[in-house]
Amino acid sequence: MIYLDNAATSLHRPACVADAICQALNGMGNCGRGASGASLTAGRVVIQCRSRIDHLFHGFGPLQVAFTANSTAALNIAITSLVGPGEHAITTALEHNSVLRPLYRSGAELTILPADTYGNIDLADLSRSIRSNTRLVVCTHASNVTGNLLDIAAIGAVCKQHGIPFVVDASQTAGVFPIDMQAMGISVLCFTGHKGLLGPQGTGGLCVDPALSLRPLMVGGSGIHSFDREHPYQMPTALEAGTLNGHGIAGLNAALGWLEEIGLACIRQKEQALAQRFYQGIRNLPGVVCYGDFSTTERAPVVSLNLGNWDSALVSDELAQRFDIQTRPGAHCAPLMHKALGTQVQGAVRFSFSYFNTEQEVDAAIDALTTLSMEET
Repeated sequence: MIYLDNAATSLHRPACVADAICQALNGMGNCGRGASGASLTAGRVVIQCRSRIDHLFHGFGPLQVAFTANSTAALNIAITSLVGPGEHAITTALEHNSVLRPLYRSGAELTILPADTYGNIDLADLSRSIRSNTRLVVCTHASNVTGNLLDIAAIGAVCKQHGIPFVVDASQTAGVFPIDMQAMGISVLCFTGHKGLLGPQGTGGLCVDPALSLRPLMVGGSGIHSFDREHPYQMPTALEAGTLNGHGIAGLNAALGWLEEIGLACIRQKEQALAQRFYQGIRNLPGVVCYGDFSTTERAPVVSLNLGNWDSALVSDELAQRFDIQTRPGAHCAPLMHKALGTQVQGAVRFSFSYFNTEQEVDAAIDALTTLSMEET
């Protein structure tokens, strides 16, 4: 099986990730709940993982890293804490529903910066959209549909100039692209562990500027201040009610160690080369339409396309059943992006590449799409 759905979740991971999870299952207790050897072992792994996350994103210290189950939970915490009814927020048409739905539910006034037919936004629209009651700018770092990158450093500079918190969804870029929270003016960075970070599902979190105080989605057990009626307000405990996914964090910690050894530049170069190889191999096939801005190779390793009038689900199913190639069809939880591209009915077939994919797998995908293209015509 050729797996090309890495933008949804990484399938192939370093062997050390599974090894770390197995060791944790057999020897890790509950972090922050007691002083037994097993509990202390868990605590050491968790703080090491916090430190690695903080170092990777140039954050504000390990204790400003809070773990969640995924980036969706992290984005919900950040958005619901920072904006509400009577206030104004700005986002973009590139967003995943993990950004859009919390914004809709917040009751805030919302400005959505439009995307053109290539999936790009005009950053001048950002400055024009700022109001006196703007309390939040939130956006993705890269579209999960087109792979287009947003210039988060430029957006962060505008936010800093106006004193507006800036929240970034790094689901598609964490572990692949360099992110410097302090240099880029990022107030909250939300990440998931199961994509580019190559960790297990059920891991993720957020790195928070200490100038902000975020409200937890849940309160409950914390391991400290047990007689207080209020949940502790100190980070990271403030955002981590209940038992952490210690076994998953152990796997994520191992993945981060592997990323440090290989280097993000090496990973990014290979993934972008694979995506570019695929794009160049299929871009001129009869009936194939690709979506996104391919004028630059500085993009997430994603290629979304359609074949003639075929429904994207049919193309993806043909690839799976006949060629054993796994892709992702449909709307990818990004409805405004598909509206901008004109694909809200047909959807799109997304090919997304990992460091663990090979040129041979890419060539097999090109050959498969070539065959389908000949049949379509």
